[in-house]
Amino acid sequence: MKKILVPTDFSKHAYYALKVAAQIARKNDGEILLLHMLELPHQAGDALGSGHDIPEIMLFKNAAIDRLENLMDDECLDGLKVSEVFQFELAFNGIMNISQKNNVDLIVMGSHGASGFKEMFIGSNAEKVVRLSEIPVLVVKKDSDTFNVNKFVFASDFSDEIKKPFEKVVEFANKLGAELHLVMINTPSSFKPTHIANEIMNDFISNYAVNKFSTHIYNDVNVETGILNFANFVNADLIGMSTHGRKGLSHFLNGSISEDLVNHAVRPVVTFKI
Repeated sequence: MKKILVPTDFSKHAYYALKVAAQIARKNDGEILLLHMLELPHQAGDALGSGHDIPEIMLFKNAAIDRLENLMDDECLDGLKVSEVFQFELAFNGIMNISQKNNVDLIVMGSHGASGFKEMFIGSNAEKVVRLSEIPVLVVKKDSDTFNVNKFVFASDFSDEIKKPFEKVVEFANKLGAELHLVMINTPSSFKPTHIANEIMNDFISNYAVNKFSTHIYNDVNVETGILNFANFVNADLIGMSTHGRKGLSHFLNGSISEDLVNHAVRPVVTFKI
């Protein structure tokens, strides 16, 4: 987590994400890349590309640059190495391009919670970032002056396809000094006897050097409810999951559970791409 990308639209939720990113960077001797994307109508983009200045667009541009400069001076970033990026591009495209070009280790984003992502990401942009980013994405819901992760819940079916992304999960937990609470959610439609579930988890975790962990089986009516209820039960500081690109989560998490969980969870959620 040496290089952290924080997209901002200057909303309070984006600021919450910046504060968390700053704390993570400070603990890991990392740096922050602060990104603001200004989306333009098609005709305006063509005009800029041809070298023509449109007064209204230049006004928006200058105002955004001023706000970005002011944010760079915020006290939460004191003592940190911070770079700024401002460009005209669609939000999702810009985040993906900037993160790849700059070898970013983590993307930290703000969210409104149950209402979904609104101010910075319109429509399906947030869903695309969470689903398609090859880089871990941390979604922050609330203001936090002290982002300490002692209990990190990671829910999975612990199948072979989780093995590669789980390397990043372990790295993330170890760097945060967190205890990994590994949980398999048992549902009526996908039930495993306790001894089978324990065997699967124990075999899986034996391949990794996790500093602190525990394994759990939790029964509930569906996976999303089970994850949220278990996180409440152990008073988790962070929830983690593995995403499966355009297919959403692996067969363990069907349909739109990834987006629903990110939207409905009060706690921060971090996703890792399979």
